[in-house]
Amino acid sequence: MTLGIGLIGTGFMGKAHALAWRNARAVMGDVQDVRLEVLCDTPEDKAAAFASQFGFARSTGDWQALVNDPKVDVVSITTPNRFHKDMAVAALEAGKHVWCEKPMGLTLAEAEEMAAAAARSGKLTMTGYNYTRNPAYRHAQKLVQEGRIGRIVHVRGAVDEDYQADPDLPWTWRAKLGEAGLGALGDIGCHLISLLCGICGPIESLIADMQTVHETRPLPDGTGRGKVENEDTATAILRFANGAQGSFAASRSAWGRKNRLGFEIHGTKGMIIYDQERMNELQLFVNEGPKAEQGFRTILTGPDHDVYGAFCPAPGHQIGFNDLKIIEAADFLRAIETGTRPWPDFAAALEFEKVIHAIAEAARNGTRVSV
Repeated sequence: MTLGIGLIGTGFMGKAHALAWRNARAVMGDVQDVRLEVLCDTPEDKAAAFASQFGFARSTGDWQALVNDPKVDVVSITTPNRFHKDMAVAALEAGKHVWCEKPMGLTLAEAEEMAAAAARSGKLTMTGYNYTRNPAYRHAQKLVQEGRIGRIVHVRGAVDEDYQADPDLPWTWRAKLGEAGLGALGDIGCHLISLLCGICGPIESLIADMQTVHETRPLPDGTGRGKVENEDTATAILRFANGAQGSFAASRSAWGRKNRLGFEIHGTKGMIIYDQERMNELQLFVNEGPKAEQGFRTILTGPDHDVYGAFCPAPGHQIGFNDLKIIEAADFLRAIETGTRPWPDFAAALEFEKVIHAIAEAARNGTRVSV
């Protein structure tokens, strides 16, 4: 039996989902095949053109028709943030499994509503945290779990991009609370939280600050300037439940940074350094052997690291962003086939949303906030 896929959205992430669904079985081999049933976007002629390009059987301009289509078993949601909650809840109520990009909703209340709908439905959900599928990151998790760097004592994490660094960049929906929700925190900061929690466990409390670097931007029609309602940068001091402490920094106004998403994990026996801009590498220092020969070791990912070998049999030849989406899609397909809980589902991703909203709350109120 094959699963019918419905995809809402044809932008950057829509294409990534389409490629992932098409290639999951070809790459992994052990997952069930899928049928690319319906693609939705507006206007309808745009949906039709992308349905042909992506290989979907049909297209529509009505997302409600897609989520209620009897031939659709799984709904992929890759739309702007303000649509996530309504689409996800409707799809779950229609008896579909849901793969939704992050952040879950505009507000914490929306994310909670999505998690509650998932629990009621009995259907499986997954949230789009594909960086957690990187074989280099998975190896870092393995090293920590094996105690290679000892007990974690301190963490430094940063996620920086420059897509909002230019003050003359026109105003878009990303600047509006009612369409984007949080800014740098919701767009890229939650990715860093997913990585840090995936290695260090849950965050207990934090203090924070944030700022809007460019408070207005020129309106696209040239009629004036629009207010930027959310944050360009955010910084937090974190306290983890396991006793470790750390720092968090996110910026969408960091000139020269394209996808710096990385961390240092400091342990009692060593350190791990990871940076998504060099996503096929991991830096490891272990306090072992003669002092004169100690130093950081560069580990290049290869077939010995998680699922890298499914893409390429040669170490150091590298995998990329869209490959991580394929791993993500394959993980979801396995979960659906076996009836097991995928990670992070809406319940798990809700914990990341709690953290980013706690950072915003701490920054607004100037107080330590428990997560």
